[in-house]
Amino acid sequence: MGAIYLVRHGQASFGAENYDQLSPRGFEQSTVVGAELLRRGVEFTQARSGSLARQRDTAATALKVLGYGIGVIEDERWNEYDHVDIAKYHAAGVQQTDSRAYQAALDGALNAWVSAGETSPCAETWPAFLARVNGALAEVVASLGKGEHAVVFSSGGVIATVCGALMGTPEAGLLKLNRVTVNAGITKLVSGRGGVTMLSFNEHPHFEAEAAELLTYR
Repeated sequence: MGAIYLVRHGQASFGAENYDQLSPRGFEQSTVVGAELLRRGVEFTQARSGSLARQRDTAATALKVLGYGIGVIEDERWNEYDHVDIAKYHAAGVQQTDSRAYQAALDGALNAWVSAGETSPCAETWPAFLARVNGALAEVVASLGKGEHAVVFSSGGVIATVCGALMGTPEAGLLKLNRVTVNAGITKLVSGRGGVTMLSFNEHPHFEAEAAELLTYR
């Protein structure tokens, strides 16, 4: 069977003027996850990423560690939901100050965004987000030959939604699994005659023991 490895980007720059850039720790995490993929000895026939800077830089850093020059296919459908837009319309424009307070407010905003469906005033509604994420995954699956493997560098909400959808509950995936995704964690999907199956979610042993200080969720 073919396999698709979904890698969440490294830590972005929470609280900074430009959130969409890897922090110094984010670059370290990207190097470590690259080393973990190398340790597994998986030969990837393709690599994909969203178009966000934190996703592209995670891909470039990890693939440099892997040491072979496959080009990265950039696809905006792997981009994260727009948390600023969702917070603006569904959480009274909460500011990125305290991480825990912001997360609590964002959780409520995501619930409201999902519940609003097509009526949300956000530029991208939940149904539209779900459709593009499902479409991005379907394209990768269709592009894989027998026994081929792909690696995709994306974001927590996208990965959580994909996994939720595979279990029949995309809303629960976004609202529950999203909260526990770690930066530069690995999720593995397998594709065969029976369709796509989630084999593992949010693996992060590469951030345990000596590397435990690199474990972050935001």
